[in-house]
Amino acid sequence: MYRQFCYDTAIGKVFIAEREGAVTHLTFSEKKLPAQMETGRSELLDTAYLQLNEYLEGNRREFEMPLAPKGTEFQRTVWRALCEIPYGETRSYGEIARRIDNPKACRAVGLANNRNPISIIIPCHRVIGSDGRLVGYGGGLPLKEYLLTLEKG
Repeated sequence: MYRQFCYDTAIGKVFIAEREGAVTHLTFSEKKLPAQMETGRSELLDTAYLQLNEYLEGNRREFEMPLAPKGTEFQRTVWRALCEIPYGETRSYGEIARRIDNPKACRAVGLANNRNPISIIIPCHRVIGSDGRLVGYGGGLPLKEYLLTLEKG
């Protein structure tokens, strides 16, 4: 059974969920959570919240917690590549496609990026258009810009 809790943060409400000892979701909308879910805090959820706050305060660059995002093998491959983007840097969809040895998969990378269930911790906000523009983000482009600005210091 999944467990979730809604936390207030500097960027608004976030919903963090876990299952079997690993974070499965960090989202800005309850609608993006699995239907069958218990509500309540846990040590892991509180740890994720604490680390998120440290990140938003500029005091954390990497997250340290078990993650278990549910997705296809391709999506999980993309999400692993997102985790390799260094703090404060960005990559294009094409660069991610080349990184996973599938250079023609730019659009598929975009779709996998869009389906990332663990926002911020799996840093999909670090992916930009090939021309350097900010494109697509589940939390909205102003939040994406805020996160990238935060990371650039």
